[in-house]
Amino acid sequence: MNHESTPQGGALSHLKVLDLSRVLAGPWASQMLADMGAEVIKIEHPERGDDTRGWGPPYLKDPQGQPLESAYFLCANRNKQSVALDMATPEGQRQIRELALRADVLIENFKVGGLARYGLDYASLSALNPRLIYCSITGFGQTGPYAQRPGYDFMVQGMGGLMSLTGVPDGEDGAGPMKVGVALTDVLTGLHAVSGILAAVAWRERSGEGQHIDLALLDVQVACLANQAQNYLITGQSPRRLGNAHPSIVPYQSFPTADGEMILAVGNDSQFASFCQVAGRAEWSTDPRFATNAARVAHRAELVPLLRQVTVQRSTAQWIAALETANVPCGPINTLEQVFADPHVQARGLRVELPHPVAGTTPGVASPLRFSKTPVQYRRAAPALGADTAAVLTDLQAARSPDHPE
Repeated sequence: MNHESTPQGGALSHLKVLDLSRVLAGPWASQMLADMGAEVIKIEHPERGDDTRGWGPPYLKDPQGQPLESAYFLCANRNKQSVALDMATPEGQRQIRELALRADVLIENFKVGGLARYGLDYASLSALNPRLIYCSITGFGQTGPYAQRPGYDFMVQGMGGLMSLTGVPDGEDGAGPMKVGVALTDVLTGLHAVSGILAAVAWRERSGEGQHIDLALLDVQVACLANQAQNYLITGQSPRRLGNAHPSIVPYQSFPTADGEMILAVGNDSQFASFCQVAGRAEWSTDPRFATNAARVAHRAELVPLLRQVTVQRSTAQWIAALETANVPCGPINTLEQVFADPHVQARGLRVELPHPVAGTTPGVASPLRFSKTPVQYRRAAPALGADTAAVLTDLQAARSPDHPE
């Protein structure tokens, strides 16, 4: 390799990814790889396509107002090519095998063992392409008593403990477990898939060997409980729901203001003392009940009502202006309209416009990855079903090797 040359395209422009996944976790992973320059070919059923194509409204519409792709599908499938093949047919299986022969990475989220009957499982494809990195995403993994169960984000948020930590505390109005407002387990699984795939690529560079990645939504959810899981393992006590409060830091939650709510995120005793000065309650910072974080946690039930009596005396904007000047972490609770109108969000370019062959352009959310030498490129919006079938299969036929007829 000539290390003096400058790579062309994105950081992963040397990788070819075959995406057999649907819905969110797998497509989220393959979209991230595509954003970083990988060539991603998405295989879809010729009639049904990815399930999320029908998960609407809302839909992107053509100039005549007719629905095209769902917003859900658009969020996870940009920068990809769509190839419509029926893997239940011998011809579809043959074509997918040929694509896998030339791929670096394959991502799938079929039921455990589901692809073996088509000859598209890891054992079958790795025999043809030993360098293939094959990532299987399932609800519960390839082994264990739940391996054959279907798994969905909402179910796993419940089974994996996240919902037991999320929601209004017992004894308050509206009490009960709640799921997170986005399919967070799917998104986190997609992120772990990318991390695992890139690690496998790095290993292949040294060993020349591909490998199988067994990734389960439940495993990811439990792993991502982070400090809350560790709290349980240390104490043997299941954490309880605290609404918007924090189990180990006080005050670190939302508080009412004169015109709404704000977030107060005090991370240390110095910040608490600064808040007390701004609030006109300097004596709280030296009160033995509140002077240290450990004391504030122990006396949470006494301090929080006192804080609420103070915070309702000013508007959210007034509090934020005063507290930011005093270097006390705080912020508003924005609607998505307010998020995309925020000057910092706009300055960071978090809304992008992607070219679309029918609609002209469609809005999307930018990748958070900011590379200094291989920036993310927004080449195309999520494709129409089968939009690239003819082109990809023509290229496949042209590249077909007589040594590998399948």
